[in-house]
Amino acid sequence: MKVSVIVCTYAMNRYSDFAEAVRSALDQTYEPIEVVLVSDGNERVADRMREDFGDRANVRVHNNDENRGISYSRTKGAELADGDLIAFLDDDAIATPEWIKTLVETYESTDAYVVGGRLAPQWVAGEPSFLPEEFHWLIGCTEKGFAEHLEEVRNTYGSNIAFNRGVFLDVGGYDEETGRKGDSHVQAHEAPACIRVREQSGRGVVYNEEAVVFHKIFEYRTDFRWLVGRAFWQGYSKRVMNLRYPEDEGNEREYLRDLTTRYVPGRLRSFLADPTSAKLAQLLAIFVFTAAVGFGYLYGVATYRNSSQEGLSSG
Repeated sequence: MKVSVIVCTYAMNRYSDFAEAVRSALDQTYEPIEVVLVSDGNERVADRMREDFGDRANVRVHNNDENRGISYSRTKGAELADGDLIAFLDDDAIATPEWIKTLVETYESTDAYVVGGRLAPQWVAGEPSFLPEEFHWLIGCTEKGFAEHLEEVRNTYGSNIAFNRGVFLDVGGYDEETGRKGDSHVQAHEAPACIRVREQSGRGVVYNEEAVVFHKIFEYRTDFRWLVGRAFWQGYSKRVMNLRYPEDEGNEREYLRDLTTRYVPGRLRSFLADPTSAKLAQLLAIFVFTAAVGFGYLYGVATYRNSSQEGLSSG
């Protein structure tokens, strides 16, 4: 089975991290593999891609005609790919050498059309003591309690997920209305594609915690105010998702239930048994982040309703 790894980027100031991500994809123990590089409308970046990687037989480079966003870029990469399985890797991530091998083994041993793994943080400027593991999803990493090993889930994160290429393209690839683009604050990317695959095939995503990718967490992502803003726009994105995919609200409800009935009481007991400033900060952060998500959702209710109807009727 041939696998295509798709890596997209758009700006020169991220190129060194992008190049490290590409090298980690090329250093996989699995064969056969190809790597598809997509520059999102930046010819200078595309030229650098060709200069650094274009001489490799298993690398192809594409530049979008204009900046189209991550959803378009990844779908375009899938269209260009030759692999039976397409895997996505962010431009600020580093795949472990066994990543693709583990995903392929999972894919071949189950009846899933989509498989994914664990995103672990690589703290570039140190881990903030106030950030609870339950909210690692704010930094694009797999949070505490995400899923059991080999459990079927709605989706894993976009930098550690692999689709049957034919099925991915049959369901339309990524939804451009829910992916990052320019000033858009919608932060729902891989979930819509996985939802459509499940609706079409009846099969969810199989999660393998041993398929590991490291996600670089830069200093700005550890700033408390940035994380509160991120939580707010995540709440907004949940409203968008509820409008575009109203049949799929259970995932968020289940997370909220676990947060309020398991994790918060557990952290409160831990703090009372051994009160430290770090434990108090994490407990308070859970309440602040949860409130920010709620306010973001309400903001989406107030502001996204009318504009979404056109998208729903045309989609």
